Amino acid sequence: MNEHIQQKLQLLPDLPGCYLMKDKSGKIIYVGKAKVLKNRVRSYFTGTHNTKTQHLVAEIADFEYIVTESNREALVLEINLIQKNQPKYNILLKDDKSYPYLKLTHEKYPKLELVRRLQKDKATYFGPYPDVSAAVETKKLLDKLFPLRKCGRNEKKPCLYHHLEQCCCPYYFNVDVEQYTKIVDKVKRFLNGHVDDIKKQLTDKMQQASAEWNFERAADLRDQLSAIDAMMAQQKVTDPADLTDRDVWGWAVYKEWMCIQVFHVRQGKMIKRQAQMFPLYNEEAPALFLTFLGQFYQGHPAPKEIHLPKDTDMTSVQAIIAQRSSVRVPVRGKKAQLVQLATKNAQLYLEEQYALRTHKEDLQQQALQQLAKVVNVPKIERIEAFDNSHIMGTSAVSAMVCFVDGRPAKDQYRKYKLQEQTGDDYQAMREVIYRRYRRVLQEHLPLPDVILMDGGLGQVHAARDVLVNQLGLNIVVCGMVKNDRHKTSDLINDTGCVLPLSRKSEAFFLIQRIQDEVHRFAITFHRQLRSKNSLTSQLDAIQGLGPVRRKKLLQYFKSMQKIEQASLSQLQEAGLPKKVAQNVKEFFKTKEKDAPTH
Repeated sequence: MNEHIQQKLQLLPDLPGCYLMKDKSGKIIYVGKAKVLKNRVRSYFTGTHNTKTQHLVAEIADFEYIVTESNREALVLEINLIQKNQPKYNILLKDDKSYPYLKLTHEKYPKLELVRRLQKDKATYFGPYPDVSAAVETKKLLDKLFPLRKCGRNEKKPCLYHHLEQCCCPYYFNVDVEQYTKIVDKVKRFLNGHVDDIKKQLTDKMQQASAEWNFERAADLRDQLSAIDAMMAQQKVTDPADLTDRDVWGWAVYKEWMCIQVFHVRQGKMIKRQAQMFPLYNEEAPALFLTFLGQFYQGHPAPKEIHLPKDTDMTSVQAIIAQRSSVRVPVRGKKAQLVQLATKNAQLYLEEQYALRTHKEDLQQQALQQLAKVVNVPKIERIEAFDNSHIMGTSAVSAMVCFVDGRPAKDQYRKYKLQEQTGDDYQAMREVIYRRYRRVLQEHLPLPDVILMDGGLGQVHAARDVLVNQLGLNIVVCGMVKNDRHKTSDLINDTGCVLPLSRKSEAFFLIQRIQDEVHRFAITFHRQLRSKNSLTSQLDAIQGLGPVRRKKLLQYFKSMQKIEQASLSQLQEAGLPKKVAQNVKEFFKTKEKDAPTH
């Protein structure tokens, strides 16, 4: 478990919601739900697990969470996120199956059905119901209370359900449509939450059965009441009665930082959230929110509706979002509650990220203080590190990375194509150190507090020799020594002494990051140069293709493969005379014939 995850686990809230596990590439590999996020997510990183969970935990590089108002909302949101992201470790709910809905069909005599999918068939849907057993029990209760049609249109005799008093067989008995519609309206009223009358009837019956010592009947009625309560629980993340696409926005401010969060609701389902965090500087939060909103919809298509927090300047919003969207500020109901939920998640995200940033900055300062102590300098703000790369002395390069206050300052990285292609690593260090710090002195650039060399004592002595004897600079130089597995092993000074640095200290972790970064930067530059040299050397063999024309060709086509695939006319468009273009085509044709066959 990495340190980033350890810190995030300490910041989890005691609230219901969904958590999304991610791998090192940022891809969602598992979605889960929890009544208490803190307890559930922490459980993955403690104790023993089955093989599947062990594989999952081994791949987790990060996680995020979305807080909901209830466990029921978390259940519904979980399936929305699974169906949207298709995480590889989610087996259940990975297909198109979903929690059930109750459906009143769009017919002359509507039926009441339990279904798994929403369809655009003009039917009326209620749900979804995460408690499937409660939905089934409630459907049975409704069948007993309201005898809606269960039979077909061409029945020759009353169906079985008619004899059970659960179907009025409207086609067989030619039931009055208006009378049937009144029954349908009672079902709709019940499913929309107006259940007090029904619950009172059931409660009275339950008490009567209990008084008559008919406890089995009383228990059955009690279960029916419990099923009604479970099914009537409200949730906002899926609304089958409203399939409008909308974006729901919220924002929060904490210690001069701002977080803006948006929930994407599509076809009635909340399927995604995005969060951005900004420093406020001298801007006011409402103005920054409007600016972000305008920039967001320049790069994203606007949905049919956009819901914003209260106190939003609607005049400015309408001017910013010049698209065919209905922009609203809901003040009550489910939509207002969803805006409040977006705002709540923005606040939690902001507090979490602020705590993580503060912790990271504390660790960086701790690392710099530890390093300053072991290398014997008053303080360290700026570190510059060097590494060389070549193959048998060819395409020799050097690279420098710069860390300021413990963080990489990538705009100050530098690449050096070495003038002496000898393969002598010490001479390469002398050349690059001289070139770098002669320029620093000439241009009055900031000097580093410590210089780190990727190598041993020879590289350190080469750097110190140039700094002291040629440039008159007295800067601490240390060598980052690697072990047999090419991993950071020790830090040595110019006397060859290994500095007393604990392998578990923050300073040692900083040295590792610097060594990995300078090696990555140097090897990337070397590969680029080698690839270019290889390409140029191949083109050298073509008659009439001198340095100027080669440069034109490379700038135009960008790669050898594209040059090889180019037609005669395309080569001429790139600036080659017809004869030279023919030579290029002939060169690649001959090369193809000479290629070995397998």
